[in-house]
Amino acid sequence: MEPTGQESQGAAGPQEGREETRLEEAPEPEPKYSDRQSGDDEAGTQPVGPGGREAAADEGGAPAGPAVAGRREGRGKRGRTDGKGKPRESESGKDLGEPEDEARKPGDPQPGTSREYSRERFQERAEGTEQVEGKYPLEEKPDWQKIPRQEETKENEVFREKKESSAGREAEQLVHRPTIRFSICRRSVPQSLWSDLWSHSPSLFNQLAKMGDPDVLEMVQHEERRSSRDADDAFETNEFKKDKQSKDSIFFRDGIRQIDFVLSYVDDIKKEGDLKAERRKEFEHNLRKTGLELEIEDKTNSEDGKTYFVKIHAPWEVLATYAEVLGIKMPIKESDIPRPEKVPFSYMLGPLKLPRNVKHPHPEYFTAQFTRHRQELFLIDDKSSFFPSSSRNRIVYYILSRCPFGVEEGKKKFGIERLLTSHTYSSAYPLHDGQYWKPSEPSHPVNERYMLCQNWARFSYFYKEQPLDLIRNYYGEKIGIYFVFLGFYTEMLLFAAIVGLACFIYGLLSMHSSTRSTEICDPEIGGQIIMCPLCDLVCEFWRLNSTCLASKVSHLFDNESTVFFAIFMGIWVTLFLEFWKQRQARLEYEWDLVDFEEEQQQLQLRPEFEAMCKHRKMNPVTKEMEPYLPLHRRIPWYFLSGATVTLWMALVIASMVSVIVYRLAVFATFASFMESEASLKHVKSILTPQITTSLTGSCLNFIVILILNFFYEKISAWITKMEIPRTYQEYESSLTLKMFLFQFVNFYSSCFYVAFFKGKFVGYPGKYTYMFNVWRSEECDPGGCLIELTTQLTIIMTGKQIFGNIKEAIYPFILNWWRRRKARTNSEKLYSRWEQDHDLESFGSLGLFYEYLETVIQFGFVTLFVASFPLAPLLAFLNNAIEIRVDAWKLTTQYRRPVAAKAHSIGVWQDILYGMAVLSVASNAFIVAFTSDIIPRLVYLYAYSTNTSDPLKGYVNNSLSVFLVADLPNYTAPSEKRDFTTCRYRDYRYPPEHDQKYSHNMQYWHVLAAKMTFIIVMEHIVFLVKFLLAWMIPDVPKDVLERIKREKLMTVKIIHDFELNKLKENLQMDSNEFAKEVMIQENKVQLAKSTI
Repeated sequence: MEPTGQESQGAAGPQEGREETRLEEAPEPEPKYSDRQSGDDEAGTQPVGPGGREAAADEGGAPAGPAVAGRREGRGKRGRTDGKGKPRESESGKDLGEPEDEARKPGDPQPGTSREYSRERFQERAEGTEQVEGKYPLEEKPDWQKIPRQEETKENEVFREKKESSAGREAEQLVHRPTIRFSICRRSVPQSLWSDLWSHSPSLFNQLAKMGDPDVLEMVQHEERRSSRDADDAFETNEFKKDKQSKDSIFFRDGIRQIDFVLSYVDDIKKEGDLKAERRKEFEHNLRKTGLELEIEDKTNSEDGKTYFVKIHAPWEVLATYAEVLGIKMPIKESDIPRPEKVPFSYMLGPLKLPRNVKHPHPEYFTAQFTRHRQELFLIDDKSSFFPSSSRNRIVYYILSRCPFGVEEGKKKFGIERLLTSHTYSSAYPLHDGQYWKPSEPSHPVNERYMLCQNWARFSYFYKEQPLDLIRNYYGEKIGIYFVFLGFYTEMLLFAAIVGLACFIYGLLSMHSSTRSTEICDPEIGGQIIMCPLCDLVCEFWRLNSTCLASKVSHLFDNESTVFFAIFMGIWVTLFLEFWKQRQARLEYEWDLVDFEEEQQQLQLRPEFEAMCKHRKMNPVTKEMEPYLPLHRRIPWYFLSGATVTLWMALVIASMVSVIVYRLAVFATFASFMESEASLKHVKSILTPQITTSLTGSCLNFIVILILNFFYEKISAWITKMEIPRTYQEYESSLTLKMFLFQFVNFYSSCFYVAFFKGKFVGYPGKYTYMFNVWRSEECDPGGCLIELTTQLTIIMTGKQIFGNIKEAIYPFILNWWRRRKARTNSEKLYSRWEQDHDLESFGSLGLFYEYLETVIQFGFVTLFVASFPLAPLLAFLNNAIEIRVDAWKLTTQYRRPVAAKAHSIGVWQDILYGMAVLSVASNAFIVAFTSDIIPRLVYLYAYSTNTSDPLKGYVNNSLSVFLVADLPNYTAPSEKRDFTTCRYRDYRYPPEHDQKYSHNMQYWHVLAAKMTFIIVMEHIVFLVKFLLAWMIPDVPKDVLERIKREKLMTVKIIHDFELNKLKENLQMDSNEFAKEVMIQENKVQLAKSTI
């Protein structure tokens, strides 16, 4: 969005009748001239005014003088004397320079001049055709640069006005000629540099002298005494010394204007090279028209010798204009509200705390939306640092994303994203503050990247709190709120991890006293129970005590504490979400995001949406015409999107079925192999065919999950773009829904199968159910399927976390190392700040999306299946403690700085978390009822046990039904007949001698009724507690509400007082003028009367 009307003129200046020539030449034989693309020419800067200020201009030539003047504040005063040694001062009261004979400090930038113009002037001097007037006329100084001398007679004033009018007539005559802009820094100019500047462009200084610039007059007088200097020496001296510049510099070549954004590109020698060059030229032309200042680094100065870099600086006028457009809040007064008092026992948490200057690097302020017409209202100490770097690059990116670069195929093309997609530019990124391993120099701004690396991105600080305010200031609110959420989630996981670990320890301590596992392992009980074959033909009969170890391990997770932990996690997830709403509300207040959504509602239109829309429709709220896309153009893409998601979900289910078929096919192979190999006799007690099949199947399933996930990410992003969402929020919501639905099915489908389907529809010996009439359905272990669910969950959850951390940390590290290794071809060249960041990995627009997705998928593992694995919260807690530092390390050291963005919440992810919280209650209730063995044991304990001393004694025998071996069909019975007449299988059915043999007995229905009753009771209890907690815990804490009201009251009061004082001043001024006018009229009347 470009400002219009007066705002546009304020930011960019008048455009009519003015032209800027980009001063670039073909490569010269002398390497010393190859890197002199004048940064000031590229940026379009005006001549300096008194006091040495630069007036930055866009292509139209409008100055941004106040911006530069503001940036120069606070950089120290430099005294300057006139020819007699007496100091002069400007209207602002600041010193204008230093004595003439004082040498320039090392590192001070040389005044920028045009190389082409300098060569022409050198040739003219050599031919003796020195001209009094310059070939290239100068633009007239803006009003703020015209500062008269303190003592100026009336005659001098008239003489100056005549010269100004003559200069104006000359400018009108030469309006179509190219204009050269250059800058002269305010710093002291040594004699050698004066001579260089004079030899390059004496007519330019003559023009400035005519305008009455005292500094230039001194330079002209000095050079008249040194006019015999050799021109070649002048060229040598004036050449830009890149090796003298600090490699960590984040400024233009003048050392004053800060680099806010960098674009890079490589010459394309293909047939599209000319088209891309034309796009770049038009794009940069339009960027200058918006007021941005550009400086281009030639490819000869880059490490690889191929890459051009376009450095972008946003002057004050641009920042002020777009800060008002974006509704950025800025400080107006330091807050008088004290920070929250320390919590009780905070001294015990001392080792976990960060230093106060790191945790709160800036004081709290009352803030208001920035407006240019009330600049005096805001606390502007230094315009160069008033807007934080995150706000600066956000504003520049806003301009880049909306800047046009031409009309192609009848459509207006605009936006940096399109140029990046077409490879017109290879990258676009804001700069890091400096190196992450060392602080900035005293003369430079504070290196927040170094502070983040020292206090946040160190793995040894895994137990420390995060510097959230520092993260927000550097990366913006959107990334900051992700780390707030991840840190809060990790803190809450600690409580769940402690309870889960206690449940696991209880199972470990009671494992040897478990009646069930004792009976299974007893040779007199479990050793005498013959179990029916687990597969057809090749599987043999087997004894129950062969699963002794599996039954003991199963007791670790399937015991009385399982029910308690399932209920606890249902309550925990409610507390987590309710407390997160409070934390989020507190964060909105602390980060000035309370009214963010309303402010940004109309400012988040995607450029792609605006480009595709040919229709306009009035917004009923704002009564403004907005881009509109008819529904009939979206419906085909919606259908395609839905069909694609459904197809891929079906593909996931098909892959899960293929894994099940694999398990069924290899189970018989594992069983026969282990039975025939005598060397595996000792291994059989640990790795049974069931466990071996489950392990290999889980690993295969995990590999399939990763492969499908890789391809689906690409397709879902493409489909979402084709839907043409209206806003960025709609785009992210649509992509989130697609990705989460797929990931949900992809990661959880195998766990749902093991928990709710495996072993539930097996049938019984002689009448088994078959998949596709080929493979017999899988059976659970005699102790239940819970141990297999635990195995599946552990492999997928742990594998995903390990793979994710490796991918996030090692992958970018290796890529960056290889990229730097290829780039460092010439050690003599300067490896500059923008080149260092260019060689880093790009975080991408969806980088944060995948971080959220990873966390939410982990949340599902922790909540949906936690009844089967109480250690899941502990594993998640340990992973997240490392994940926070891995993410911090990669963002700070391995990735380019992301573009800052605003966000007041975690968005659609919060709705997904609420949905998963509700689903987790039902899933855990079903896991306890149908997958765990706890309900059948309780039914036996209270309804069927006859042993008063040990109520669970005999449970194993009671839970196994009897089958007559003679009733086995020939296609099922083992090839080798044994002397067994009966075998046992897990189910509640009548024995062979009963009239209703092999039908479900009454105990089966009792157990089923108990399971359903448990599900209903548990769900109602947990949901009742959830609703009570949600009602009792307010979404916004009381103290935060009071602070918000206080800040709004103070903000309104401050603005009211400001406007009132301003009105009083205007009224006072008007009343004074009115009184003067009345007095003049009265005097005229008196004079007339006296005359008569």
